[in-house]
Amino acid sequence: MQYMMLIYGDESRLNLEPGTAISPKIQAYVDALRKAGVMVGGERLQPTRRSKRLSRREGKMKIVDGPYADTREQLGGYFLLDVADEKEALAWAEKCPAVDYSTIELRPLVPNVG
Repeated sequence: MQYMMLIYGDESRLNLEPGTAISPKIQAYVDALRKAGVMVGGERLQPTRRSKRLSRREGKMKIVDGPYADTREQLGGYFLLDVADEKEALAWAEKCPAVDYSTIELRPLVPNVG
């Protein structure tokens, strides 16, 4: 079963600038996920100021530069996990060092039916 683990936090604490190294604790966590064979993918996202938001309403495309809202937390990165069940996904999420300074959202993916 696949789960998306989304990491939300204060961008200033998430180390999102291109060219910056991830923390040793996060690197150790990534290594553990890979060693266990549960990490399908994962990356840090660049800061929200680099993002674009697109929408089409009544046939008209609108593209807005980020950031969009004055919020305390921004999506800073993700991991895609392939695990046996929710219990295992929760166990991995609890081990993520970012849980000490961020909010982690864990969501199951809809199984591919096609």
